[in-house]
Amino acid sequence: MKTENEIRAEILERVGELYASREAGRKFVPGLDRVHYAGRVFDEKEMQALISSALDFWMTLGEKDIEFTKSLCGYQGMKYGVMANSGSSANLLAVSALCSKNFSGHLNKGDEVVTTAAAFPTTLNPIIQNGLVPVFVDVEADTYNIDAKKIEEALSEKTRAVMFAHTLGNPAEMDRIMSIAKRHDLFVVEDTCDALDSRYGGKLCGTFGDLSTYSFYAAHHITTGEGGAVLTDNPELYKEALSIRDWGRACFCRTGEKNPDGACGRRFSHKFEGLPDGYDHKYVYSNIGYNLKPLDLQCAIGVEQLKKLPAFTEKRKRNFSALYNALKEHKDFLILPRAYEKADPSWFALPVTVREEAPFSRKEIVSYLESKRIETRMLFGGNILRQPGYRDILHRVGGALTNTDKIAEGTFFLGVYPGLDEEKLDYMISVLDDFFRNHTNSREAD
Repeated sequence: MKTENEIRAEILERVGELYASREAGRKFVPGLDRVHYAGRVFDEKEMQALISSALDFWMTLGEKDIEFTKSLCGYQGMKYGVMANSGSSANLLAVSALCSKNFSGHLNKGDEVVTTAAAFPTTLNPIIQNGLVPVFVDVEADTYNIDAKKIEEALSEKTRAVMFAHTLGNPAEMDRIMSIAKRHDLFVVEDTCDALDSRYGGKLCGTFGDLSTYSFYAAHHITTGEGGAVLTDNPELYKEALSIRDWGRACFCRTGEKNPDGACGRRFSHKFEGLPDGYDHKYVYSNIGYNLKPLDLQCAIGVEQLKKLPAFTEKRKRNFSALYNALKEHKDFLILPRAYEKADPSWFALPVTVREEAPFSRKEIVSYLESKRIETRMLFGGNILRQPGYRDILHRVGGALTNTDKIAEGTFFLGVYPGLDEEKLDYMISVLDDFFRNHTNSREAD
């Protein structure tokens, strides 16, 4: 009879063969196959890691969580990490940690947080969900990032924090933002969900502020299917984020803790006001929390994905440059993206805005691309305050949202993810060329 190790090795070898068999039959058919804006890029290593973890059948967080968290913190140069089931949950954990009464500098209901209305909903939602007041400032028309010059103008005596995303992988103006935050004693939360491996001034995005968040959804820089993380160098914020993720409990024991008396060795000897002496520490709750844990299966995938991140980044940069260069000749009709001199983006996508004076609308170019099976996306909510669910939220606006409205009216983005090879890029460029030739020439003839 074969040993367990021999059976496992045989299974994983067959998984590798399955991957190779699938890939051997793949062929791109222009105009028929969809050109995705993003997607999973993986090989047999991720499949084998997933199956190996499944064979252990440790379904909740375990050893792979520890390995992935350590690797991610190491890559980012951060001290503490908390894995979550999504980037959206990571944002919720970050803001909720700041609001925890156990955190010495905690935010209170009614405190203000400067942010942008050109946002993905779950960058904004945790501010609202924690009873804080979002203060919206405009973004820049070509970087699509928070306009740092306008942050100070929007501050009041109630402002306690700034929360923003590095839009589509393009780093925000971090030196100016951090200078303002230091001057006014503001917390900074970096939504780095679209910007893993982007840098500003040689420093990785997500390493400037008090907390940073990441998404490992299938569309992002690396994927665990669903998944996310919160990173911080602050031990207090780490403790509260971990507690809030795990039902709000005060206990630090990992799921499956082997010591029956708990990791602290005092599971039944703590004393808490209002509870019987020796109440089981595993069932003491210091926060109002959730269950936002991912699975160890997902972390197993993340371990392998993170190893590929540098290669993914280089491919994103090459794909971005190819599309950007193809669109440069049409800059009279499009606002093309700009990065700061200090920025080194690992682009999530290539955003463009159709100029008001262009001889075509966003709807026309997007409809044409989609008809040719090329995926496009809006820049998330456009102006989130114009979305049905947000029209009546308690908020303040710090100045006109002129560029935000322009984004709502005219911006879309194209994919640059590593799954786009030269054949797909060439097809995208040829379709774009056809569109501009047909739509600009016909209008000129009129």
